[in-house]
Amino acid sequence: MKIILVGYMGSGKSTIGKQLSKNVGIPFYDLDEIIQKTENETIKYIFETKGEVYFRKIESLIFRSFIKNTNDFILALGGGTPCYANNHEILQQQDIHSFYLKGSIDTLTHRLFQENENRPLISKLSENELEEYIRKHLFDRSYYYLQSKEVVLIDNKSIETISDEIEQKLLA
Repeated sequence: MKIILVGYMGSGKSTIGKQLSKNVGIPFYDLDEIIQKTENETIKYIFETKGEVYFRKIESLIFRSFIKNTNDFILALGGGTPCYANNHEILQQQDIHSFYLKGSIDTLTHRLFQENENRPLISKLSENELEEYIRKHLFDRSYYYLQSKEVVLIDNKSIETISDEIEQKLLA
């Protein structure tokens, strides 16, 4: 089974993916970690030294190669992955179960403001600036996220509840 988790940063893709992996016994992978391992560099370093165009190119190549060459997986994508190089089209493939973990702007702002020191793109933003940043990004990205076959709302839900919802949708 091929399961892809899509969503904005802070939506819980990795956390939910790990829980889902425990529940269904399918290995979990994080695309950003695969990229860092393949390139032997951090995402931040790749962005700073080679630029976003280079990053998006290798991100797409690694994503497509992983999908083609791996059978059973739960894969968390980076927040921007579906938005470049027609990667969103993969979310619609027949053998793919894709889920958009959708959070409200308030939920995402609250989560990201608490952990912003771990995220270089937003680490210097005030809470109001962060909310505006998220609002703009979600406006730009929602079309791509909504190419997922299923939408799972994450606001005010536990990791277990969200994971259970995904499992139920997989069984349906």
